[in-house]
Amino acid sequence: QPQLVESGGGLVQPGGSLRLSCVVSGYTLDRYAIGWFRQAPGKEREGVSCISSSDGSTYYADSVKGRFTISRDNAKNTAYLQMNSLKPEDTAVYYCAAVPQIHHHGSRWSSEYEYDFWGQGTQVTVSS
Repeated sequence: QPQLVESGGGLVQPGGSLRLSCVVSGYTLDRYAIGWFRQAPGKEREGVSCISSSDGSTYYADSVKGRFTISRDNAKNTAYLQMNSLKPEDTAVYYCAAVPQIHHHGSRWSSEYEYDFWGQGTQVTVSS
């Protein structure tokens, strides 16, 4: 089964930017839809964004539209989440997740139950 490893988290001031990476090993990335989720202390895990592998369709939570951009580089087996104009409420542990494209349903992209494989997470803290 594929293994996912996130990186790129850290401490950033409000208004700053970070780029998260999700490296997939064990399988080729082009067979998987990739989702990004986050979980803040005391809150449920929520879907942030998703990118399909079939046509590159992208999906975003309303709270991050216009600020976050998801992308993928299949040659590098890596997916990315570019986060701009960060706010304190973006503080959370961010996870990437994968589901075989043949099992992916765009309408359910934000449900954690849609995904089969998960990374360990990377902490993002937005604070002055």
